[in-house]
Amino acid sequence: MRLRALLDTDALGLRLLGGEDELNRTVRGVMTTDLRDPSRYLSGGELVLTGLAWRRDAADSEPFVRLLVGAGVAALAAGEAELGDIPEDLVAACARHRLPVFAVNESVAFAAITEHVVRQVSGERAGDLAAVVDRHRRMMTSGPAGGGPDVVLDLLGSDLDLRAWVLSPAGRLVAGPKIAGPALPAELCARLAAEHLAATRTGRRGPHRVAVGTTTYSLFPISSAGRGTGPGGAAARDMRGTVLSDWLLAVEADAGDWPAERLDLLYGVTQLIAIERDRRDAARTVRRRLAQEVLELVQAGAAPAEIAARLRVAAPVLLPGLGAAPHWQVVVARVEWDGGEVDSGPITQALLEEILVDPESTGPEPSDRIAVAHTGEEAIALVPLPAVSSEHDGSESGIHADTLLAAVRDPLTAGLDDGRLTLGVSAAVHSAEGLRGALEEARHARRVAAARSGRVCAAGHQELASHVLLLPFVPDDVRRAFTARLLDPLRDYDRRHRAELIPTLEAFLECDGSWTRCAARLHLHVNTLRYRVGRIEQLTSRDLSRLEDKLDFFLALRMS
Repeated sequence: MRLRALLDTDALGLRLLGGEDELNRTVRGVMTTDLRDPSRYLSGGELVLTGLAWRRDAADSEPFVRLLVGAGVAALAAGEAELGDIPEDLVAACARHRLPVFAVNESVAFAAITEHVVRQVSGERAGDLAAVVDRHRRMMTSGPAGGGPDVVLDLLGSDLDLRAWVLSPAGRLVAGPKIAGPALPAELCARLAAEHLAATRTGRRGPHRVAVGTTTYSLFPISSAGRGTGPGGAAARDMRGTVLSDWLLAVEADAGDWPAERLDLLYGVTQLIAIERDRRDAARTVRRRLAQEVLELVQAGAAPAEIAARLRVAAPVLLPGLGAAPHWQVVVARVEWDGGEVDSGPITQALLEEILVDPESTGPEPSDRIAVAHTGEEAIALVPLPAVSSEHDGSESGIHADTLLAAVRDPLTAGLDDGRLTLGVSAAVHSAEGLRGALEEARHARRVAAARSGRVCAAGHQELASHVLLLPFVPDDVRRAFTARLLDPLRDYDRRHRAELIPTLEAFLECDGSWTRCAARLHLHVNTLRYRVGRIEQLTSRDLSRLEDKLDFFLALRMS
């Protein structure tokens, strides 16, 4: 379609700011972005939609426009919702590079423009995908006629003889064709996701082609508009976060020799799926808010009755049709990048929402039964568990750290070549009273995972057997006995000899066992510090080079 046709469509709310002589350009697709450098995701001919969140000052406009022109885009459309009038420096940069630029009225959603362009381009370039666009309207509804991404994939198979699947970055099969054909094995899903993440991290443009035996798969990124401007938008606009949150379309074909028209069709399909993904992400807002409210109550030490009341509100939302949840589980995750300059809380939140979906299941429904909040650099998931058989106490139900790790380790390792993901999983608890202990348990388990090598690590409550005694829902006398057993010998020694073993122990743990940093902090010679630590180990029969003993001391000091 031509740019002039977009301008003539009143419903799109486009106002031309420059480039009248270029309105006969052909639009081959559309992309919404707030990346400072979106060129790696552009293939040429796109109408680029932006909310201008990438612009910090006037100097940013020229390089942004230059990158768009270098990628061969058809035009730029900037939304007025954020800044009001479009900055003059951006209009001037577009004029210098002969790039048509439009203003988008704040009352018009980018999704509406995207859907219009995709429908027109698909209809003009291939009549055999008109049905995809037609069914897409129904897919976007909540009625029984909607079919989700599966509808699009079925039509690719029936109309274009292409088998295709939608995968998450963690290798979960999000959607596949319902028509005849074997399902994509979980091992293959994980490999394709890993190949896609690795290729994207190196800056290669899609589609990425992967040979598996005698079969070639072409991998197309499904870049979502909403995660660039929704909750956590600033972090999601960082390319590293985008890699870890975007879905991909895997097509059983070699796209290397495809004509441009067929590539356009597949990119149009990814845009249809991206719109659906954005709507699902928007639906997670309520669950995120519920998780945040419960988390704040738990961390503030609210009364169990108050937390229980909030959980009664949350359970029908998180377990639609299944009633209240008798058990709850907590999962804590953290993504840490080398250099640490990126706020990883929102990134981890989006990633945890993906990986907590059962890897053996397909479709979006299971993701509607978790709630993930983030606080600081952590993401915290509140997982309701449906009723279990009476012969079980719930401790063996739900999420297991080793199973979770096995499902996501390989693909996510490929996307974390300069970062780490660590996960901690609590035991199931039976009431609101146990949630604070479950949160602490999951956090301690994550610290155990962080002490291990590898880009993706997880630990569960089973690995904290010596520390469960210190969880808040255990009786106070039991906790006091555990603390006294570890710290009383040190307190007695300090009192008799006017020593400082307890302060030394606290500083040693806070310095993560670093002899040089701890000695500098205490203004001691390293040999003096080694003598004190040796005395601590002698008095307690513990070894401060062992992670388990460090954790016991850490918890004893915290509870004392």
